Amino acid sequence: MRVLFVCLGNICRSPTADGVFRSMVASAGLSDQVEVDSAGTAAWHIGKTPDPRTIKAAAERGYDLSQLRARQALAADFDQFDYVLAMDLENLSNLRALKPAAARTEPQLFLRSFARRFNSDEVPDPYYGGADGFEQVLDLVEDACGGLLADIRQRLNQRAKEIS
Repeated sequence: MRVLFVCLGNICRSPTADGVFRSMVASAGLSDQVEVDSAGTAAWHIGKTPDPRTIKAAAERGYDLSQLRARQALAADFDQFDYVLAMDLENLSNLRALKPAAARTEPQLFLRSFARRFNSDEVPDPYYGGADGFEQVLDLVEDACGGLLADIRQRLNQRAKEIS
């Protein structure tokens, strides 16, 4: 299974989701079966590390984002990833415009699809706010990553049954 998290610049929300989900996948013993990546729909920050406030907030919860580098989402991602997950409606629209007509994966809103405790469609962009925005992003992302992991486990179990 391959998962791609997408926000605008790939320096706040999507790398947070990338780091949180990588940690959950590793804790579940699924690192050999689940690949995680993140991207942005804009090209402003290609090659840069996540925002220092993102790195700090994640580190305070035990997530290491220091090795991540921003990249831009590509049309090819829709054939390479099983999940293409947008952090908000604007980026969902951007992804739909980028998606080739014959692509195998449809982009979807991350929170709407997988959040369990929070009733929200969008992960708000914390870039222009204070530290509390980065904490809110982590709360939302941790919740939805748990729902995503459950969904992937179900799909992996279904695949295993089909093979046997």
